[in-house]
Parts: sequence; structure tokens; C-alpha cells
Amino acid sequence: MGNVAISVKALKKSFKDKEVLKGVDFEVRPGEIFALLGSNGAGKTTTVNILSTLLKPDCGEVSICGYNVQRQPDQVRQSISLTGQFAALDGMLTGRENLMMIAKLRGVANAAQVADSLLERFSMTDTANRRVEQYSGGMKRRIDIAMSLIGKPAVIFLDEPTTGLDPEARIEVWDTVKELANGGTTILLTTQYLEEAEQLADRIAILHDGKIITTGTLTELKEMFPPAKVEFIEKQPTLEEIFLAIIGKKEEM
Repeated sequence: MGNVAISVKALKKSFKDKEVLKGVDFEVRPGEIFALLGSNGAGKTTTVNILSTLLKPDCGEVSICGYNVQRQPDQVRQSISLTGQFAALDGMLTGRENLMMIAKLRGVANAAQVADSLLERFSMTDTANRRVEQYSGGMKRRIDIAMSLIGKPAVIFLDEPTTGLDPEARIEVWDTVKELANGGTTILLTTQYLEEAEQLADRIAILHDGKIITTGTLTELKEMFPPAKVEFIEKQPTLEEIFLAIIGKKEEM
């Protein structure tokens, strides 16, 4: 695997005559939380779908843990897990039954043991025997992420994991993601929430108009503020940022 968990080079994808990805490049290191930040329609989900073998790229080189997405899709699938924007749970089953079902599907030997240890890890032992349809949004998403850990994937894709969640549930999910990364899992997170990227990411790539316009740590990105190109992200700047931008940038011009 070396020092790169995900490598994306010159990735392009069009749907009919609309070019969605126009040559995307980035690398994610093992054990890193990497955030792909962009507004709706920027191509985040398309990128994740290509990385997780659900979509074929038009051109470009994509590899996960050293496996080529097009030539070795089976090895890629064994190395990854994907949690989409909507919890993929069976509401009629309990939290524990959902975990058990996935463990059995993935051929895990000690399904019950695996389910119990995940429930404990995600502080859901008390609610394990309640039907999932009675869960809050945050609890559903936690079980969803727990399910994605079955089989110990090296890389996890979280596609807008907190879209539609209330602030409390969002923080629960953030804590879960931080814990995963501490355990050495590589995480690629897509989000349109600046605060989410700020809270979680070791490095952030900004995807705009089918290309990555910048990649860096939060500190590196802050040094570029205010980059005109990133105004498409809906964020109310603080009064201090506006003030500094007006007085500071005027002098530089």
C-alpha cells in the first residue's frame, strides 16, 4: 500500500454531453481523513461512485490501496466500504440484527461477537434490540457507519454523512468518524458543510466545476483567504473576516 491509500489522476467523467469531472487529481494517505468539499452538483458523489467501483471513469488512473479500480475491482471492493447519504438499514430489524445480517453477508466468522463489539464501540448497546425505524437520524447513521466497518475495510467512503441530520446528531457522527481515523482507517469524506471539513479533515480538497481547485490543510487554506474562486460555498463570513478582507485586501491590491 505504500504511503498512498487513494490515488486519483486526471479523472474524467461525462454524462451524455455534460462533463462532470474535468480532470480530477488528488492523493489520500493511509489513516488520513480527507474531505472533498464542494457545492451541490460539483461532482463529489460521482467521484466517490467511481472510487468505489459503482461507476466507470471515462479516463484517468484511479487506485485504492494499490489496486486499480477498473482492472482489479474485486480487490478494491474488498478494501473499501461506502456509506451513502441515506442510511441503508432495514427498519423492521433491530440495530443488532442489521449488523448481524451484514456480518453474515460479508462472511464474517463470528457475526454475533462482531455485532456486539461494534454496538459497544458506538455506544449503542442499550438500543441494540430496538427496531431501527424507532431510531433517531443520528442513531441510524451511527449504525450505518458501524455496518460499514464490518470486515475491517482499509478505506471508508462517507458521502455527505450528515446531510439532513440535526446539529446534535451531526456531532455524534463527527465523534464516530474521529474515532475511526484514530483506529487507522483511511476516510474520504464528501461534504458541502465547511464546518464539517474543518472539524474532521486532516486535508481538504475543494472541488469546483469538475476540477480540484486547491488541496491543503485547514491552515494552508486559511492562508489563501479570501479566495474569490471559493465563494460558491454558502458560508456566512464572520464580521471579522469581512472587516479584515475589506481593509487588508484593499491595501494589497
